Amino acid sequence: MIEDAAYQATALGEAYARIERLPVTVLLDNVRSLYNVGAFFRTADAVRAESIVLAGITPTPEDPRIAKTALGAERSVSWSKAADATATIDALRARGVEIAAVETSLHAVDLFDWHPRFPVCVVFGHEVDGIPPALLDRCDVHVRIPTLGTKGSINVATAGGVVLYELLRTYRNLVRTCPGG
Repeated sequence: MIEDAAYQATALGEAYARIERLPVTVLLDNVRSLYNVGAFFRTADAVRAESIVLAGITPTPEDPRIAKTALGAERSVSWSKAADATATIDALRARGVEIAAVETSLHAVDLFDWHPRFPVCVVFGHEVDGIPPALLDRCDVHVRIPTLGTKGSINVATAGGVVLYELLRTYRNLVRTCPGG
């Protein structure tokens, strides 16, 4: 797209030139909505996230209805299916990945106060029930998005967009301050 090329040639685009891949894995555990999953693919593509892991009942791009929201991003983002989110977390941790549950809990840190340790895996759960307690216990940190309205929460795909863009901002700042940056 010509507009994308024009943006990349500007000083604004230059700030992202050194980010080949955002070292972030998204783990969706029992996210049931095809549209939410498709929206995660769109956002993961936009920030150049490493990958998406689809666990439990989370549908995969093999269902063509995901393409309605993903608009092709399901083909550009690396993804895998996992029967068990716990095993995925254990494998990622063994590779030195920080595991962050995006969930409001009593000991959650505010998203804007969190200092992620890259690479990081952000875990999102079921639209109504959230992340199961057994999975929360395996996470290194719980991160909450400040919600000031009456509902106290936001849609899981919207939450994904907020978190992924905050991670992109944080990582961009780290890359800029590295020698040669």
